[in-house]
Amino acid sequence: MKISTLIAVVLIVSSSINGVEAQEKKYMAHTVAFYNFENLFDTIKGTNYDEEWLPNGLQRWTSKKYNQKLENLSKVLVQIGTNDKQKEPPTFIGCSEVENRGVLEDLIKTPNLVTLDYGIVHFDSPDKRGIDVGLLYRKKYFKPTSSINIPLIIYRKKSANEIKEEKETEEDKADKDKIEVAKNNRVYTRDVLLVTGFIDGEEINILVNHWPSRSGGEKKSSPFREIAGKLNRKIMDSIYKVNPEAKIICMGDLNDGTYNKSVKEGVGAKLKKAEVQKFGVYNPFEQMYKNGNATLFYRDAGDIFDQIMVSETLIRNDYTSFRYWKAGIYNKSFMIQTTGQYKGYPLRHSANEVGFSDHFPVYIYLIKEVQ
Repeated sequence: MKISTLIAVVLIVSSSINGVEAQEKKYMAHTVAFYNFENLFDTIKGTNYDEEWLPNGLQRWTSKKYNQKLENLSKVLVQIGTNDKQKEPPTFIGCSEVENRGVLEDLIKTPNLVTLDYGIVHFDSPDKRGIDVGLLYRKKYFKPTSSINIPLIIYRKKSANEIKEEKETEEDKADKDKIEVAKNNRVYTRDVLLVTGFIDGEEINILVNHWPSRSGGEKKSSPFREIAGKLNRKIMDSIYKVNPEAKIICMGDLNDGTYNKSVKEGVGAKLKKAEVQKFGVYNPFEQMYKNGNATLFYRDAGDIFDQIMVSETLIRNDYTSFRYWKAGIYNKSFMIQTTGQYKGYPLRHSANEVGFSDHFPVYIYLIKEVQ
């Protein structure tokens, strides 16, 4: 079989990948990306709370604006991770803030993406706004074998007033609706998406996340994201029980920085490769944050909430199978606000411009030596 039918691109790089200068070697490479699409809603009324994103809603979200949003996103997606060596668009694109499968179907049909033949993995989540996560993949290179949405179940602690109201409500047995509202204290958020499949004959597991927001304050909402981190760790451990040599990628908008408890303790992510033990996790974006990089900004402070972490099995020095190579943030000038109060921020939707997203996408490369 010809190599060209197997690979996304062939990189010619020095074996200095391993810290030693030697003869040049050839590697096949695949780009793995994640992008928060920021409110990718269609213009059709759904069963979710999407009133704001309708033609007569607050955003005056028309078909023209929707199609421009799709075009803008596709312009970014087709370029993520590409350079003079890597010509191919991403093999994998994890995404968040999508209203339904339909918007993803519309996205992959845009002129920039239609010829790339992306497949979709998507499940509806219980998030009340109706925003979900998903995974796009190049059918040419990746063959999924299973996918599942794993619920992130969180209950908010009740306040003293809520407890009092519940007791009073229970006394009124005729008001069943109020009783149900008082007892149901679950925080409805996005599920974790787990997709397993084969790329060039090698099995890989991909987790796509969009952790609970910081609504109500970072400190108050932190326990929710800590639970999300522990759930990801639990999923990884369950994968390892089946296959101790499993390769796992964990990506998403975590609504926490690389330094937060949810990431450092919940997932157990490490700053340095040398710190990663068997079954451990390496987070290349922690050093990127320390170097002053950001994927989003709030009140003039930048942070990296969008992260891609990899299992210990992906950072070994044997490149005869796929390994992590390096990571990046895709933040080209056309995606950046150039004037006004938010100069330097991601160019997002406004009253005067559709924009792209309030996040920059992130990516990593997987590479494998070819003979």
